Amino acid sequence: MWILFAFASALFAGLTAILAKCGVRRADSTVATAIRTIIVLAFSWGMVFLTGAQSGLGAVGGRTLLFLVLSGLATGASWLCYFRALQLGDVNKVTPVDKSSTVLAILLAFVFLREPISVYKALGMLGVGAGTYLMIEKKAAGKLEKQSGLWLPYALGSAVFASLTAILGKLGISGVDSNLGTAIRTCVVLVMAWAMVFAAGKGPALKAVPREELGFICLSGLATGASWLCYYRALQDGPASVVVPVDKLSILVTVAFSGLVFHEKLSRKAALGLALLTGGTLVMLRG
Repeated sequence: MWILFAFASALFAGLTAILAKCGVRRADSTVATAIRTIIVLAFSWGMVFLTGAQSGLGAVGGRTLLFLVLSGLATGASWLCYFRALQLGDVNKVTPVDKSSTVLAILLAFVFLREPISVYKALGMLGVGAGTYLMIEKKAAGKLEKQSGLWLPYALGSAVFASLTAILGKLGISGVDSNLGTAIRTCVVLVMAWAMVFAAGKGPALKAVPREELGFICLSGLATGASWLCYYRALQDGPASVVVPVDKLSILVTVAFSGLVFHEKLSRKAALGLALLTGGTLVMLRG
């Protein structure tokens, strides 16, 4: 059953990227992240009370709470980097870099969770790495500055923190209902996101968020909440080194919708990269 939750997580994560891109065309990315966290928090706790998981609050130990908090901090950092990258670059380029966190997550799972790296996983990691490299193309001269390489450091930061999120989340939901664990860590993300807004002096930017973009930000929050619930339910029962690669197949959803919504086209080189990335991810599932 956990594999179905992993694929559902991928679907909703792919929709999140497109909806979020629509919501940060003019709105400040940090402010947008903070707003959507409110939606995710409400969604998460709604699921907790709907399933009766709140009864397990008293059973959350100190170690579990620590890892949930750390996972929340890593998630907040990943979000801030990811949505800044989306604001600066094309979805088709930002997403592959973010999804390359699969490789680092598998390495971290080997070190901290003692999950073995089989031949298939090793081959898959090579495919994901090569595919990501091919999909990061340099823009032709004369393009707008926002399409320059400024997005790349933020996308790399998003990937690093996303891999940490997976490992810390796996450690934090041991023996705890996945819905409850997701809701607790979302509280941490909320505090971090809004602290960044006010620390950067971006409070006034809240009033400047266009109404139509606010709708997309809220929808992206709902998609994120659904993705999280599926993702951590899958992590609770399945190995992190398999759940994470399946979740990263969301890139197929993202690329498909980016073509329909933003008319972003893949070159032959980028298409080959997407094929390698997808093939590498599927190969990992055999390991």
